[in-house]
Parts: sequence; structure tokens; C-alpha cells
Amino acid sequence: MSRAMVPSQQKLAEKLTILNDRGRGMLTRIYNIKKMSIYSPNKKKMLTKTDSKPAFLSDKSLDSVFKYLHKKFPNIDNHAGALQVINNIKQDVVKSLSLYYFTFVDIMDFKDHVVDLLTTIDACQVHMDVTLNYDLTVNYLNLISTYVSLMILMSRVEDRRVVLSLYNVAYEYLNASSDPSFPRLGQMVIDYDIPLRKLSEEFVPHSRVVVPALLSLHKIYPKRNLPADQMRATGMLSLLAEPLKIMNVPNTDMVQCEYLSLDSMEKWIIFSMMLCHTYLQEAQLWDLWKTALQSGYIVQLCRDEVLHIHSYINTFFESLKGHNLHKRITEVKDLQHQALQSSPAIHRERRKFLRSALKELALIFTDQPGLLGPKGLYVFQALAVARDEIHWLLRHFDNPPSKKHTVKLSQEDFVDRQLPELLFNMEELKSLLRKYNQVVQRYFVQYLAGYDAVLLNQLIQEITNDSNLAHCPEDESVILSSLYNTIAGLSVKQVEANEVFDFRGVRLDWFRLQAYTSVSRAGLVLRDHQDLGKHLNMIVFHTKLVDYLDELINETGDLSIYCFYHQIFEHQFKQCMEFPAQHRFSIVFPIICGHFMNATHELCPEERHSIGTTSVQYAHWFLKEMSDEVNQVITAICEEQCMLNYKLLPKHSAASILQSSNKHKKNKDKKKQVGPEEEKPGTESVRKNRENFTRMDKLHMALTELCYAINHCNVIQVWEHGFVPREFFIQHLETRFNKALVGMMMYNPDTSEIAKPSELLSSVKAIMSVLQGLENYVQIDIARVFNSVLPQQTQATDSFNGEKTITANYTNWYLEVLLRRVTVNIGQIVYSPNHKAFVTVATDNNSKENLYLAAEEYADLTELRALAELIGPYGMRYLGERLMGHVASQVDELKKLVIQNKEVLFNMRTSFDKPEVMRDLFRRLGNTKNQVSDVDSVLMRMTIIGILLSFRSLAQDALLDVLEDRIPFLMASVQDLQHFVPNMKDTKYSHMKQQVVNEMASAAGLSCDIDPLLISALRSQKNEDGERKASTSSDTEVANESDYELACLLMVFVAVSIPTLAKKDVSVFKASLEGNLSNCHCLAKAVNQIAGALFTIHGPGDVSDRLQEFLALASSSLLRLGQSQEQEKETFKNRESVYILLDLIVQESPYLTMDLLESCFPYALLRNAYHTVYKASAVDI
Repeated sequence: MSRAMVPSQQKLAEKLTILNDRGRGMLTRIYNIKKMSIYSPNKKKMLTKTDSKPAFLSDKSLDSVFKYLHKKFPNIDNHAGALQVINNIKQDVVKSLSLYYFTFVDIMDFKDHVVDLLTTIDACQVHMDVTLNYDLTVNYLNLISTYVSLMILMSRVEDRRVVLSLYNVAYEYLNASSDPSFPRLGQMVIDYDIPLRKLSEEFVPHSRVVVPALLSLHKIYPKRNLPADQMRATGMLSLLAEPLKIMNVPNTDMVQCEYLSLDSMEKWIIFSMMLCHTYLQEAQLWDLWKTALQSGYIVQLCRDEVLHIHSYINTFFESLKGHNLHKRITEVKDLQHQALQSSPAIHRERRKFLRSALKELALIFTDQPGLLGPKGLYVFQALAVARDEIHWLLRHFDNPPSKKHTVKLSQEDFVDRQLPELLFNMEELKSLLRKYNQVVQRYFVQYLAGYDAVLLNQLIQEITNDSNLAHCPEDESVILSSLYNTIAGLSVKQVEANEVFDFRGVRLDWFRLQAYTSVSRAGLVLRDHQDLGKHLNMIVFHTKLVDYLDELINETGDLSIYCFYHQIFEHQFKQCMEFPAQHRFSIVFPIICGHFMNATHELCPEERHSIGTTSVQYAHWFLKEMSDEVNQVITAICEEQCMLNYKLLPKHSAASILQSSNKHKKNKDKKKQVGPEEEKPGTESVRKNRENFTRMDKLHMALTELCYAINHCNVIQVWEHGFVPREFFIQHLETRFNKALVGMMMYNPDTSEIAKPSELLSSVKAIMSVLQGLENYVQIDIARVFNSVLPQQTQATDSFNGEKTITANYTNWYLEVLLRRVTVNIGQIVYSPNHKAFVTVATDNNSKENLYLAAEEYADLTELRALAELIGPYGMRYLGERLMGHVASQVDELKKLVIQNKEVLFNMRTSFDKPEVMRDLFRRLGNTKNQVSDVDSVLMRMTIIGILLSFRSLAQDALLDVLEDRIPFLMASVQDLQHFVPNMKDTKYSHMKQQVVNEMASAAGLSCDIDPLLISALRSQKNEDGERKASTSSDTEVANESDYELACLLMVFVAVSIPTLAKKDVSVFKASLEGNLSNCHCLAKAVNQIAGALFTIHGPGDVSDRLQEFLALASSSLLRLGQSQEQEKETFKNRESVYILLDLIVQESPYLTMDLLESCFPYALLRNAYHTVYKASAVDI
């Protein structure tokens, strides 16, 4: 005697929940196996990635084995000779293929449980109605579609026979018996080779439950599958359609059906009716079937695995012999033609409608977030419909129909340039729900306790008082009481206390109650109490809004499908970046990357890392491309601003001044045509019509849109990473700004061309002004960018790519180009103390090279001030160090000359008061075998040193001007410290303190008696020379004496060589320049600085004594010029200019005074010399 089936003991709700989750996991696993196919019998080659496939699968000697296994499956003779080779690799085979094999075993196990559950549901005669027992019906139909998808997907795994057989053979060799699951597994693979044929046989008894479930969709599906015109006409998703009801909860009795996936419903209809095709004669079912097949021609199985559904159905129907389905096949072909012809346009218009509808919702909810309570359902409806449309577009765009169809599809229906706006509005709605989570919670906690609980109590009382119900079963009564008590006890204080809500038990109890009350002969029949069922569906939705909001958002708005359509994803992003109107929505692409992990399942953990890595890489790429695009727009704006700023440079005013002066002159030839006036700066801002967009308008519009995207969200969470769009932008902006600074120098090492520092500074200020304006568009600290980039330009190389900076390039140009031309082309570029600049002098001998280079345009005080402002004290110090390195090399060469003439110089030092002896010694000094005498060489090198030091002095003055303007109070403190160095009791450290103060003062641009950088350069040279001499001599004192003696003799050499300058034409003194054409006036600075540095380093600090000795030697040598004969006087025609040099040396020196000079050299000679040269200069003028 068989017992009656007790519904509560069948655990229908629990089994449906578990099997649906397990079915999704199985789909994920079989999908991954299919994507990593190991052997294809058709292509006869291995398809898996080389890094993941076992080595034995690449062995060509096993090809015959694979062919044998594929042919004989599932009846494999394990003792066949062809399979003996597997015995050698059995352990590798079992280990490598176990995951693959047991996935199929798990699918078989899943199939058994599904068949068992479906049979139980048939036996219980469960009544399915999606509007009544929503959870039961949806889970039931989901299970069927998952089961069908799984079987179809399994039949598409081409290598299943070979791998399953291979594993079983290896297993038998290893364990002396075949795997116990293999016979049933092999039979399952054979049975489901054509899956629909077997499934349709299985579903013959299930149709009694499936058909009513599908019929219940007739109340929902037609309302959801409307064209855009009808959606617009009915006010779908519009809060403003009925403004008087804007505060009311939507009036619907099937609330969860309102956001049910349209894709899911179409899959339920198509798969179920394929299996129960005999019921297509019913009008409602035929209507559902027709509408679903007209909606599209691609149906999703799993992720990007799809079916060309019409062809698949026809193939199945054609395989059913004896069913006389020719009419159905013809109908399906007609429906396919209609789908190809009309569905793309319908969905295109629907996406257009959704863009405006979602934008309206986002704007209203942003302005009035309190409406998220009563109108929250609209958000989920909008998300669900938009998600379905995006899924439809991806499926159909990636899988075009076969070419045999005559219908030509328009690409405009699939290439949606405004899709980013729809995606953005979806994310905007989701972010509003998350942001105002507590608003929603407060509303529905009060709604549940104040309305839902009261109505539920009334409905329970009605059931209790129902005369047709003899007695309410105990299980149902307990569940209803529990549901009422749970929601009646809710309070707003729980929300304010941030209490964590958990209504999963409530939802599961209602699911169980649906199962108990939907079977035949139930004590409480749900169909008889539809108000109760619909109200409990409403309660479940309200509980989800309290504790299940994030999951509900993912359920309706998940876009993880993009992970598997990455080419389309990239294409849509590139299209978005090419379409300026969509720029502001580009941020949605990295946000969507955060959805990718929703596609994973716990039954397939091995794919988590690959999907997570993909999501992070794409998010990084999107943000990088966005940042690059913004930077390109900024660069274009900066170029425009630099051009406008360039027009405002003083040099461009010459044409206007000339034109203005010509207006006052009488024009004798009135018929002469006057050329068009040049466009003046500022005319570009004059507008007659605001509608005429200039290039700058377009650039600023693009910048506004892109910055909106960058500024939209603070952090984007992707997998286990947090991306900050603004940080991406700042990093790329810093790199671009750094490159722009160097690029604007326009430095060409081949032609030695470079921008003037003042023009570069003007361009930099223009760019900085543009960048400062960015703070109006995006929330960034632009000062941080300046503080990061600009200080790096004060160093020799930057920290971004290790490339040369402004400092390095200008230093190289000034030392290797400008100053080299000054020293090589004597008489063409002169240092003028009067002009505070190096000046190009126009002479007949000027080369084209120097005519092209006007030194005063690069090396005057104005340009060097600009340079100092660009590279700052650090850059100027680097310039000084490099310059002093050149000075040190010249000093080294001078020492070599002194050593060659050491004996003669020593005698001259002791015989300076003996004219005849000095004359003979000087002849010996000048007689050398070289083309250039040592005397000329010494003067030339000292002049070079003087030129370098003069440039150094000019640069220091420029730096001082800049710093006094920028940091006047700090500079006052530095100057005070320099003038009043604190005294110390210990004299040992006083010199060290003076040195530190001098270095600080020099770095600030203040002049010192002896340049600390020169001392440092000469000291480092001395240390290098000392290391070289250490191998030959260990006597340090002797070395110091030798260096000191060389320094003294060098001063003698210079002193006795000065009179020879009078012989040279280029030594003439120009009063207008306050300098000699040969730059020999720079000797004054060279003598004082070199003497001070050398005697400070090598001597006991007797700089004053040595310079007095130098003055005595030089003055006696110059006085002998006046005693020369008439012929010699003509030779020394520029002696007055050389006399002035002696005065300049004393004026430049901190150690010599005019009294000392007058004691050695008559002042009358100096006065006459000044009178002569100034008179000659006046004649030249």
C-alpha cells in the first residue's frame, strides 16, 4: 500500500534553490571546458593553450589512439593493442584529466537530481502561476532553461568522447577496473548527442506543469515586450506622467514581475515550447512563441555561447520523423525572416526611449532622493529593461546571421554611438540607490510595519474565518504567523542604530509556503487566496529593499556580460572617445569592469583570477586612454594659448608702431594700394554670433565633458583594487606637462637652435594659466602638479624618464654654443658691463653664423632673469658648476704653460725693477716653436676664464633680481647673515662658517669676494691631481709648495703678458660698451677670482700680497710701453685701452685700492687714457 506524498517532506523550495545555483555552476564549468577544448576530431589538432594542456596531448604518436577512442566510444576494449601506449602515461592522464572527467560526472549527477525533482513536481501536481507563486514558478522555469542550456552546451564540447575514454582507460590501467561512473556517463553522452530529441522525450510527462507556468507569462510578457512608441504612450518609467501620484507607491499586484528579465522569459518560452511543441496549437502559447521568436534570432546559452535559435529549432523539427511538422518549420522560417527584418529597428528605438527615460529618472531622483522610497520600483524596472536591451545588442552584434538569408541588416541598428549614455544612466541610478540606502530602508521599514503587517494580519484573519476552509494546516499557520510577527516588530530606530537586517528567513518561508499551498489536495490552496499570495510577493520585494539592495541591484543591472564580449567592449569605448557628445559618459566603461566578478561562480574558482585580472587590466586601460584624451585636449588648448601669448610679445609691436608712425606722413601716391592690416591680438575674441563655434570653443567643450567623466566618482572598485580616476589623470598630466616644458624649448642640437628664455617663460606661464583653469572642471590640486614637475626641471634629468631637462639643455647651449662662439669669434661678441649683456658687434668680418645669433637676445639681464625664473636657484647652481668646470680645465692648461716657462717666470718675478733684464726675459718667454706663443695662449685662456666668470656674474645678478622679487624677506635675512657672520671663539671653525655662509649667499645670487663654486671646482681638480701624483710622490708639503709657487708664477705670467694686448687691433676699448672688442676687459674679473681662489686653496691666505705683487709687475710692464721708441709706439697703438684694464682690475678687486694703483701707476696716464678712448669712441659714433 503506497503512502500519500506529503508536500512539506519533498523540500521543493530548498531543492529548487540548490539545483538552480548548482546548475549555474555547472554551466560555468562546462563553458570553461568548451572554451579550452583539448582535441577536435574534425580539425585533427590540439586546441588548448600550450601552457595549460598536458604534454602527452601534444604527442603525435598518440593521434591513432585518439582516433580509435573517438570511433569506439563508449564501448572501448581496454585490452586492445592500440591502447597499450596509454599504460606508460596512465598517472599523468588521470591527474591531468580528472577535473575534466568529473565535471561530466557532476553534470550527470545534476541531471539525475533535476529529473527526480521534475518528476516529484509532476507527482505533486504543482500549480505554477508567476503572478501568484512567483518564486516557485520562476525557479522552476529557470531550472528547465538551465538544464536545457547545459545539455546543449555539453553536446557542443567536441572532444568529450576522446577525453572521457582516455581517462577511463588510464584509470583502468591504474586500478585494474574501470571507473564506476563511466558506463552511465558514456550513455549520457550518446543520448544527448542530439540533446533536444532526448529532452523532448523526457518532458512529455512534465508538460502538465510546464504549460500552465508558461500560460501565466501571458499576463506579463506582452506588457513587457512593447515597442518604444507604446512605452512612450503609456508613460512607462515616467514619474512625471502622473504628477499627482508622484508620492504614491506604484499600483501593481505583481510587483516582482515588473522587473523580471525579458531575456529569461523568452528563454523559458522558446526552450519549453521546443520541448512541448505539441501544445503550440493553443492560441496563447502560440502567441507567446511567435512574439519571442520575432524579438530576435539569437538566444543565449551561457555568457557568449549562443544559439541561432530559428535554425536550431528547424534542425530539431526536421529530425523528428513522423510528427508532420512541415507547417511548424515553415512558420519558424517566416518568424526568422520577420525577426531579421524588424527586430533590430525595434530594439534600436527601444534603446533611444530608454536613454531619455533613464536620464529623466536619474535627474528626478538626484534632485529628490526621497522619491526612491515610493518609486524605487521604477529604478529596478528601468535597470532590468536596459540590461536586457544591452544583452540583446551584444548577442546580435557579435553573431550576425548566415549569408544565405536575403534580408540585409543595417549596421546602424547595431552600432549605437549613444550607448554609453544609456550605460551611464544605469550606473547613475545604481549609485543613487547605494548612496541613499538608508532613505530606502527607513521608508520600507515603516511601510512593512505600518501597512504590510496590518494588511497581512487582515488576510490571515480572513483565511481563519473562511467557511470553505475547515482547518488551516499547522505548517502553513506557523509560517504565516512567523511572517507577520517578523515584519510587525520592525522600527525606524533599528535603521537609525545601523542595525543589520536579515530577511532571508522570511523569503525562504514564503517560498516554502508557495510549495505547500500550490500542490494538489493542499490544506490551504493558494489559488483560492490570491490576495494573500500577491501581498506576500509585495512583502518579499519590500524586504529585499531593506536588506538585499545590493543583490537586487546586481540582479537587475548586472553588466558582467561585457567580460565575454571584450572586442565589442573596446569598440564601444573607442567609439565613445571619438564622439564628443558621449565623452562625459566614458567613465562608465571602467565602472563596468567592476561587474566582471559577478560572472564567477564558487563551483568554478579557477576562473576567478583570470576574470579578475582581465577586469583590472581593462579598467587600467580605459582610465589611461581617458587621461590621454584629456591631456591631448589640454595640449591643444595650451598650444592655442601659447600662440595667442606669442602674439603679445614686445617684438611683435614693431609693425604696429611703424604703421602708426606712417599714418602721420603724407602719402604722395594716393593711388598706391595699401595692403591689408595685420590682425591684432584680441580680435579672436570678438564675436558677432555666439552660435559660430571656434576651435577653442570646441576644445573647451570637449575638456568640460571629459573632466566631468574624470570627476564623476572618487574610487572605482574593480576586483580587489581601487582605481582613482583623478590620480590617473594627474599622473598623465604631470608626464605630459613635463614633456611639454622641454618640447617648448625647441632645442635642436644639430642646428644649435633654441627658444629664448623669456619666450619660453611666457609660454610656460600661459600653460600654467590653462592648467590652473582645470580646477574649475575637475577637483584636483593643480599646485601639486606644479610642485611635482617644475622642481624636476631644475635638475639635470627628470625622474619620469631620466630625460634631459630645461636646466640641462640651456646649460649645454649657453656653454657649448653661445660662450664658445664668444671665445672663438674674437671681436664679434663682446661682454658689455654697461648693457649687462653679451652684445653682437657688427663688423665686416662677422660670419653668417653669428649674424643669425644675436647674443644680446639670449644673454642679457632680461633673458637671464627669465632663465633664473624657469630653472630656479638649483638650476642656476647646476649652470654655475658646469661653468666652473670649464674654468678649472682652463686653469689646468695655464699651469702646464707655467711649468714650461717656470725658470723664466721665476727670474722675471725677481727682476721686475730691471728693464733690460725684463726685456730679454720677455723675449725668451715669447720665443716658442708653437704657432701661438705661450704669452698669447695665457692671455687667451685667461680671457676665456674672464668671459665665463662674467657670464656667471651676469647670471648671479639675474638670480638675485628674481629672488628679491619672489622672496624679499628671506633674501633680506640671507644678506644680513652674509654681512654679519656670527663670531666664534674657536678660530678653527670660523673659516668653515664663512665658507658655509658664502655658499648660501652664492646660491641666492649674492656676490662673494671669491666664488665658492670656483673654489670647489679648483679644489676637486687639486684632489684629482693629488691622486695622480700620489703614485710618484708621497710628500704632500712639497706638492702644496709646488702648487703655491705655480700660482704665484701664473700671476707673474699674466702680469708681464698684459702689455702685448696693446699690439692687437681688437683690444681697442669701446666706450659705448665699456669693454674691449677682444673681451680682454674680462681679464679684470679673471685675475681677481683666479688669484683669490688659488691662493685660498694653495697658499696661507695671502691673496692681498700676491695681488699687490701682480699690480707692481703689471704696472711696471705697462709703464715701459710709454718709454718705447716711436716705431714701437705705433705697434702698441691700443696702449690706452690696456691702461684702462689696469684700472678695471683694481676696481674689480676687493683686495686692491686706488691708492695702491696710484703708487705704482700715475693717475695722469689713466686720465689721459680714458680721455683718448672716449674721444675716439665719440668720433666713431
